[in-house]
Amino acid sequence: MIDVPKAFAHATALREGDAGRAWLSELPAIADELLQRWDCVPDGPVSHGAVGIVLPVRRSDLPSAAIKMSFPHPGNVHEPDAFAAWNGRGAVRLFDRDDARFAMLLERAGPGTLADVTDNDQAVGVLGELSRRLAVEAPAGLPRLRDQVAGWEAEMLADSAELGHPLPRRVLDAATAAMRELDHPETLVHGDLHDANVLAGDREPWLAIDPKGVVGDPAYDAFTVIHSPRLLLTSEHERSLEVFCEAAGIDRERARRWALVRAVRSALWDRLHDAPNWLVQGTERLIDTLGE
Repeated sequence: MIDVPKAFAHATALREGDAGRAWLSELPAIADELLQRWDCVPDGPVSHGAVGIVLPVRRSDLPSAAIKMSFPHPGNVHEPDAFAAWNGRGAVRLFDRDDARFAMLLERAGPGTLADVTDNDQAVGVLGELSRRLAVEAPAGLPRLRDQVAGWEAEMLADSAELGHPLPRRVLDAATAAMRELDHPETLVHGDLHDANVLAGDREPWLAIDPKGVVGDPAYDAFTVIHSPRLLLTSEHERSLEVFCEAAGIDRERARRWALVRAVRSALWDRLHDAPNWLVQGTERLIDTLGE
């Protein structure tokens, strides 16, 4: 019987309410069922992220592995589809899956992450190289960025009005124009690429985890790269964008426009939800750089 980390249980119950508490109560039994079905034995303590737990396991016919079990949320549905499409190319391998349980048997990596690398250019360059390698033809059935972005303009204008228009009009105009004009290729995109979502590996130096699995422009991920805590409070946004785009083989202007769209949306959301001042101010400084 696994021990669910208390901090994870508290955060999940607070965020998800009764549904979260019900899932947490079932989680040890789910883990036992998966261990038996996948013929695995526990191989270390449970760790966790924001929406799931990871149980290190051993199986005789596999390298080091881990079972990931996520809260059943729509944002987690296509994670195994992305891993299957990459088949170990720049990301951890998927060995098995149980979509009904939102569970996967994955190649184990870490515990070190790219966030441990202190050289910003090196870390951002790794993210760019991974973005390039992960940009494969998208499999059928994944959500399209085109469809997600379709509602952002009305959402951002409404949020801006509710907040008393905290951002310059030219910034909103530039963001809405970008949403209308940017292309949406049929490419698999990680969707949440940043240094904490890249683990040190044995098979490859760095392996991506926690993909959203969406179809669109790889330049979409430029925002999460330069919005990371390592860069948000620095003056290195322009430099980091250039390093990322060069390594990823992405057009810099396209990446800048995508980053502006997402920064504007993030800044408005942060204000509406009382995010910490450092985050609001850092995002708005990023907007100033991207909007120049």
